[in-house]
Amino acid sequence: MSISEVKKARKKSTRTRPERMQALATLPVFFKLAGKRAIVVGGSEPALWKAELLAATGAHVEVYADAFADGFDALASEPPNGSVKLMHRSWTPADLDEAAMAIGASEDDVDAAAFAAAARAAGVPVNVIDRPAFCDFQFGAIVNRSPLVLAISTDGAAPVLAQTIRSLVEALLPDGLKRWVEAAKIWRSRGGQLGATPGARRGFWTRFAELAMREAKRAPRETDFDGLLRSPDGAPQSVAIIDVGENAEMLTLGALRVLRTADIIFFDDDVPPATLDFARREAQRYPIAPGIKDPLDRIAEAAKGGAHVVRLIAVSAGSVEPSRNDLRRALRDAGLTVTEFPLVRAI
Repeated sequence: MSISEVKKARKKSTRTRPERMQALATLPVFFKLAGKRAIVVGGSEPALWKAELLAATGAHVEVYADAFADGFDALASEPPNGSVKLMHRSWTPADLDEAAMAIGASEDDVDAAAFAAAARAAGVPVNVIDRPAFCDFQFGAIVNRSPLVLAISTDGAAPVLAQTIRSLVEALLPDGLKRWVEAAKIWRSRGGQLGATPGARRGFWTRFAELAMREAKRAPRETDFDGLLRSPDGAPQSVAIIDVGENAEMLTLGALRVLRTADIIFFDDDVPPATLDFARREAQRYPIAPGIKDPLDRIAEAAKGGAHVVRLIAVSAGSVEPSRNDLRRALRDAGLTVTEFPLVRAI
């Protein structure tokens, strides 16, 4: 490598900003509806499900229809939350005044257009069931571990696929996680005890997440809070070395967990950008150009300063065992603990 090429490579081995977010078909948002009016127009079974969904959020739901499917009376008598009031008449534009959300179950495009126009004129977000052309927003497949709530959308293209993904996610998230999220609400209010710096507080929540996933079947205890506060003292200073293949699917779950908690990432310049997408957006990123040795002083300084440091090594181009061995040896000589995550290739 010539002197000019070395200078160019060194110039490139500086901190980089995260990659721009890729395009989104829809913006995932979560509405707070507790105590607010929500309007449902239609007495069909799809309207029944939407009315129950809105009531579950604590909304005061008003359902307008000339006739109601079986199940509406029971829902109005015992809503899951909030309230449900059945209005035995057709809707009028005045019914939309000061509503927080409007859902319509229209029989044709003419009714759908009229309802959507009236809702927008009243400044109310509107959804017309199964008629995306008249919708301001969409509903996704929901994983309910409230207050932990996940929504999955395919932009209306493949709802059955979204439901299948929901089933997979539900299998990964024990129902008991809801109790840990409830505890997090309480513990977050004790901000002054969680650490004096953003890094210390992030460390507390990282340990919290690991404990919650490990002990999801039981309820959290006050002693858990005390234990999480004590955990960081005396923790070994370490660097994680992660092998990266041609795509992120080859990373192990352990590697992904470590990458998501990284404060500083040193990575080979040919690591796929999609891999870095798993990191927090505020994590510092430093590319290492081909032919340039690892900045060992900077890596060691960051780890000894308490940062979670990750080194991503691209292995798609061939064997990296000799260079990884040299890096491991140098880091250990610097007094650091090294955790390695080798690449898992499909058989």
